[in-house]
Amino acid sequence: MISYRKAVILLAEDDPGDQELTRRALALDVGAADLRIVGDGAEALDYIFRRGRYSDAHAAPQPDLILLDLNMPRVNGRQVLEQLKSQPLADKIPKVILTTSCHEDDILRCYALGCNSFISKPADMNAFLNVIKELRHYWFELVELPTGLGRAVSAN
Repeated sequence: MISYRKAVILLAEDDPGDQELTRRALALDVGAADLRIVGDGAEALDYIFRRGRYSDAHAAPQPDLILLDLNMPRVNGRQVLEQLKSQPLADKIPKVILTTSCHEDDILRCYALGCNSFISKPADMNAFLNVIKELRHYWFELVELPTGLGRAVSAN
């Protein structure tokens, strides 16, 4: 028998409106994901590396997907990518940039730093909801991920 768990998605986003829209989009797919939200890149790094209030693995499970805004206070999305790239375990987690930017320089730099996808946030609420739904579908239904990243976690 295979045991399944919800995929853990870490959203690093400082805008409460975008946090709520992401939560709503994932809630449309009942049981689809365990969304964890942090307000900036420094908090995202603490979560990923289990530091401070995120030191308990049960309270802060390893993310299966990281959604990063680029322009956040303290530590921005580019800086998060830089730090994750140098860490072998963290580098394996899929990272999606979800931002208002559509500048070619941002796109090129983020891919060079190891992001797996770069998506410009649509201004329209329904289009944004659809992007989140498609992201979840792509990363957890279409692609094959290593064991422990979103699907089967144990076999009995």
